Amino acid sequence: MAVPKKRTGHSAQGKRRSNWKASKPTLTKCPNCGQAVLAHTVCTACGTYKGKPVSLKDQKAAPVEEVKEEKKAKRTTKKAKAEEAPKAEEVKAEEKAEEAKEETSEEKAE
Repeated sequence: MAVPKKRTGHSAQGKRRSNWKASKPTLTKCPNCGQAVLAHTVCTACGTYKGKPVSLKDQKAAPVEEVKEEKKAKRTTKKAKAEEAPKAEEVKAEEKAEEAKEETSEEKAE
């Protein structure tokens, strides 16, 4: 196995690593919300990429509220139908009672 004959000095090591440095990431502004975002990545604030919704962050907010409103509307219509159903049955029962009274009054008249 190859072993170096002499240890590398600190200055030689430093000279070799002089061009090895970290660079700042390039930031751009999100066209949708204006927040600073890494280039070529989805915006973490609004979930868009190049102005188009990509992440569920942007899409979840509105539809969830709409779904809740739709469910409430369905519940109210179901409740209204449930309340109307007994009323309809009561009306039918009243109509039958009236018909029975009419029949009995017709029989008494004969």
